[in-house]
Amino acid sequence: MDEILKEIRSCMVCRDYLPNLPKPVVRAGVKSKIVIIGQAPGQKVQNSGIPWDDQSGNELRRWLGVSKEQFYDDQLFALIPMGFCYPGKGISGDLPPRPECAPLWHQSLLSEMKEVKLTILIGQYAQNYYLKDVSKRSLTERVRHFDLYLPLFLPVVHPSPRNKIWQKKNPWFELEVVPFLRGIVSDCIKIS
Repeated sequence: MDEILKEIRSCMVCRDYLPNLPKPVVRAGVKSKIVIIGQAPGQKVQNSGIPWDDQSGNELRRWLGVSKEQFYDDQLFALIPMGFCYPGKGISGDLPPRPECAPLWHQSLLSEMKEVKLTILIGQYAQNYYLKDVSKRSLTERVRHFDLYLPLFLPVVHPSPRNKIWQKKNPWFELEVVPFLRGIVSDCIKIS
């Protein structure tokens, strides 16, 4: 695992397409119980080098019902984005994650983690990559019917402040999905 993480952190495959020098952001351990697969780091996270070190991370930890200390314990959580570096600014937010990262690195990382109990897929990019029926369902439908993907995957919306509008339109997320998410996360990390 240490060798794979070292290789990822020195990756330069996308350097010609990024606004900054590549600085891949990832955390994982061989004993990780829960894998969180998100989109790509924002500029703030790219600068700090700490995954989910922003408002989205605060909201995600609230949804999970965990402390920062628990969240950054790689024996509990692996934090793996679809794109490991900040992709740059688009017209209405950040650009999509670079498409090279997941096929290049995910399988190597995941194959080292033998104790994973749950993989949380955050947002459409992770869900489109990992779920088989993506052409049949919208992100909202996948999140609404999250139980169809258990026990391996749990799809959720991105915790970005930009998604507050989505959450207001879909109050069932906070009432049904968040409590379930807290419960399953609690069960998974108690196993350790």
